[in-house]
Amino acid sequence: MSTTVQSTLSTDFLRTALRVDGWSTGSFGVVMLAGAVVLRDPLGLPTAWSIPFGVAMLGGALALLLIAGSPEILFHQACGVVAVNALSALGMVVLTVSGLLELTALGVAFMFIGATVVAVFAAVEFVGLRRSGY
Repeated sequence: MSTTVQSTLSTDFLRTALRVDGWSTGSFGVVMLAGAVVLRDPLGLPTAWSIPFGVAMLGGALALLLIAGSPEILFHQACGVVAVNALSALGMVVLTVSGLLELTALGVAFMFIGATVVAVFAAVEFVGLRRSGY
């Protein structure tokens, strides 16, 4: 297989990971915004937290989709995505165990599952970055 074809296939993996991350982040941001009041009591997540989280997720989704759709994925952008996802996953765990929020058991599970999903995206995008030859 030629280097150009191999590079394209490797970049396609990263691009696909970024797109899936972007669409899922955007979808989840919409859920956080639209369901802020409904999810407040079952999760113990105040709307003062879920609404900014939802807005930030929509912004992040837009950034991910712009990076994925660019003709060339820049190394520093891909590294930034991996770093932001890793820090977000860590932040979700710290926020959950800190006691800062009075989360219900369902809210704790919700946050831990969210942190796991974000950490998986960070790992998959890191693999995509490495496969891209950076």
